[in-house]
Parts: sequence; structure tokens; C-alpha cells
Amino acid sequence: MMFRQDCHSRRWVLALAVCFAAPSASAGEPLWVEAERLSPFVYRADFHLDERESLLGELRQLQRDLSESLALEASDEPIELYLFRDEKSYREYLSARFGDLPARRALYIKTTTGPGMVYAFRGPQFAIDLRHESTHALVHGALTEIPLWLDEGLAEYFEMPAEQRQAGHPHLPGILARLRAGELPRLETLERLDDTTGLSRDDYAAAWAWVHFLHHGPPGAHGELVSYLREVQQPSVQPVPLSTRLRRLLPQLERTFAEHLARHAPR
Repeated sequence: MMFRQDCHSRRWVLALAVCFAAPSASAGEPLWVEAERLSPFVYRADFHLDERESLLGELRQLQRDLSESLALEASDEPIELYLFRDEKSYREYLSARFGDLPARRALYIKTTTGPGMVYAFRGPQFAIDLRHESTHALVHGALTEIPLWLDEGLAEYFEMPAEQRQAGHPHLPGILARLRAGELPRLETLERLDDTTGLSRDDYAAAWAWVHFLHHGPPGAHGELVSYLREVQQPSVQPVPLSTRLRRLLPQLERTFAEHLARHAPR
């Protein structure tokens, strides 16, 4: 989940439409046990991060994977990571700096006056949460525009370890059940979403499924994603929606999408 301070209308709403003040300089800072810069990340933790080398190294690899996968130039904009030993310290810190925010396990916050900031606490989903929110931060560091569904779909896809991205996401069984029930998550429906308060768990799963299709589906689908992202960065261009591009490429899009996911069903 990400929040972005933006009080102005845009072509796509990139996050929940909330406008909050930048963090207060007088807010009490915890005792940061560890602090280090591993470009583009600058991390602070109020506990000893035993998995520091593997996890932070994984985040740097995540930047390389995103750049390669989406044909994006990596940004050198710093991303601040704030890591907490438990949920209580995490929520107290966020409350002191930002006031009331929706209850989420982790957050990516971008104000108009500072760098992207990722907040997460150590728990069973710590690594997944950190990869998810860091994906948001890396994507927004490299792109000026991205539709909401694609932003969340990429974060869902890249939240898994690299070896589990193609097969092994918890969303897959639910998506397959929906397909068997005839509840196909149409891409056009996702493209109309413009507010994170309107995203249900099914929407997140559907966004993941379409991103999976774009990465591992039929030849040409991934190329359409890359060209689409290149086009949306051009202010003077009204981009052709991905759904339209894919239907030109694959006339039987829904059938091709369903068959693609069925091939990845657990054996």
C-alpha cells in the first residue's frame, strides 16, 4: 500500500487521495540501532537486522530486476527505509509523524518535499512487505506516471522472492477458482480503478494476475507493457490502454489469459 501527498488532479490517481503534512521535524526519533546507505536505499532500524546482508542485497537486486524487466533507467533518487522491531513501535512512530493513517502492515509514503519513504515492522511478512513497498518506491522513482492497477500489480508480483515470482504466489489458487467459476478479472475493469480505497483483495489479485500474464504470457505481451510504459511518460501523448493493445495482439484475450494461468496451476 502506498500513499502520496498530491492535492492536484492527474491523468491517473497514483494513490489514495489524501493530503497530509510532511513529517514534523519535532517528532521524537527512536534510537536507531543501525543506519546505513546502500544506494539508492538509506535504511534505519531500531533493532539489529540479522538478515541485513541478504535482505538489503535482495532489494538492490530488485532495482536491477525492475529496470531490466520494464526497460527503465534506474533512478538515483534516495529511498529511505524505516524498519521497526515490532508493530507497536511502528504504529507509534507513524502516528507521531503523520497523524492518523489507515492501518497497514507497511507503507510507502511520498511527500511533495522529500524522498520516498518505506515503513515496515519485523514480523512474519516482513520480507514480503519490504519488497512490496520498495517496488512502489523504485517504480515511482523511475516513472512520472503509472496507472493505479499496474502500480499495485507490479508491487504484488515483485513482493515474492525471485524464484517464486513465476510460480508460487498465494494469489494463484484464488484466481484459478474465480476462473473456474466464470469470474474473469477483466483488464478494462482494473483500468477504471482510480482510488486505493476502492481496491478489494480480489482487485489486488487480479492486478497481480495480469502483470504475471504480461511477464510470462504469450510472445509480444511483455513488449506491449514496455512500449506502454514508455508512452505514458510522454506528457503530450494520450497512451493507448494496455487492454486495447493486448486485444489487437490477442483477439481471444480472455481465453488466452485463462489458459496461461491454468498452465501455472499447482501440480
